[in-house]
Amino acid sequence: MAEDSRQTALVAWLIMLIVALSKRIQELEAKVGEDSTSSNRPPSTDLPHTRPKRTDPSREPKRRGARKGHPGHSQTMLEPTEEHHVQPEMCACGCLDLEDQGIFYTHQEVELPEVKLTVRHFLLHKGRCCQCGKLNKAIVPHGHSTGYGPRLSGLIALLSGDHGDSRETVQRFCRQILGLHISIGAVQKVINRASRAILPHYEAIRERVHQAAVNHVDETPWYQARGQLHWLWVMGNSSACFFMIHARRTKEAFKQLIHAWEGILVSDDYGTYRKWVNLHQTCLAHLIRKAKGLARHKDPGISRCGTWACKELKLLVAMANAPPNKGTWRAFYARLCKLIKLYRDREDQAGQFVRSLERLLCKLWIFLQTEGVEPTNNLAERLLRRAVLWRKRSFGTESDSGDRWVERSLTLHQTCRLQSRSSYPVLVDALDAYLNDKEPDLSWIESL
Repeated sequence: MAEDSRQTALVAWLIMLIVALSKRIQELEAKVGEDSTSSNRPPSTDLPHTRPKRTDPSREPKRRGARKGHPGHSQTMLEPTEEHHVQPEMCACGCLDLEDQGIFYTHQEVELPEVKLTVRHFLLHKGRCCQCGKLNKAIVPHGHSTGYGPRLSGLIALLSGDHGDSRETVQRFCRQILGLHISIGAVQKVINRASRAILPHYEAIRERVHQAAVNHVDETPWYQARGQLHWLWVMGNSSACFFMIHARRTKEAFKQLIHAWEGILVSDDYGTYRKWVNLHQTCLAHLIRKAKGLARHKDPGISRCGTWACKELKLLVAMANAPPNKGTWRAFYARLCKLIKLYRDREDQAGQFVRSLERLLCKLWIFLQTEGVEPTNNLAERLLRRAVLWRKRSFGTESDSGDRWVERSLTLHQTCRLQSRSSYPVLVDALDAYLNDKEPDLSWIESL
């Protein structure tokens, strides 16, 4: 009798183990099929031969080129530095006597002048005092002691920061294009000066971002010397943004990022952001990707839940461009509540997902209630994209001063890009002000 009981218990335990392992296998199989469209993984992690197509195969392929009605980007007619009048040589009938009827078309050719550096030699004299006999030596005039002027320094900073070129690449550019032989150490010194020169711009931009009513926040890994993991945070809006490198991805780092800001937060559902007490728009793109992952699950119930949720969330995003009327909204809200009610009590991935939707319910449609709020956090992800490319090329930074350069450079260049402003003149002005102990021009930042 006892033997039968032991066997019955063993069989029951084995059945439970098989069920648990089967569930685990389904979860792992679902993860194997994940890509950037069905999870929060970046597109760069997709394998080349399995990379998802960005177009719907059921639709007709789009024609190459701009869409109909696109304004186009024609070449700008510049002020000429020289003009050449070209006369017709001969008529088709063979006559050479042609009466001038004026200009009918201007063909513009743009060419680079021969690049020649402006090289100044400051010849320092020494003189002996006629009264006391002391030998006095001249010093380099103020603002010229570094050996590299603001325009050249600004170009090196632009190549190293906005273009993300390595020190060796900058050195090669200076030698091949400018005919300047400069050491890697000198390039680094110029970058360090540029970092200090744009510090006022970094602080001013941070202040403007903290004054905005709506901001997007996101973070990405950043590596320091010997592979030490840090985090690069971004906070910004459609006008300005600023970056911060911190050793942690914690509540303390988030507080340091936002300081005393209390506006509307747009972010993903990372745990640090969940305790935001003010209005919070959760990124719908992240939820749609999770729903797509569920839709590809082999379990029919989970797949149906994912397909349904993906459809409803896409409809919600579309409401940003076509606000719904009362009837449309009530129908949408009823379907969403039905979805949550139907799957809420399940213990599988579908249940976990709909319970997260229920928890985020009041954070899904802030963009419909407040002007200037977007339904996704794509803005912050686009701002981080250049930083991610920089990280992939350079494998991070090697010092705290390197971290500060990354923060300040990304902040300046990305804000200039949001403003459709060229960052090179800003760099030149900043370096000129720094070398001559003047105040830089921050008026364009204050007017944001």
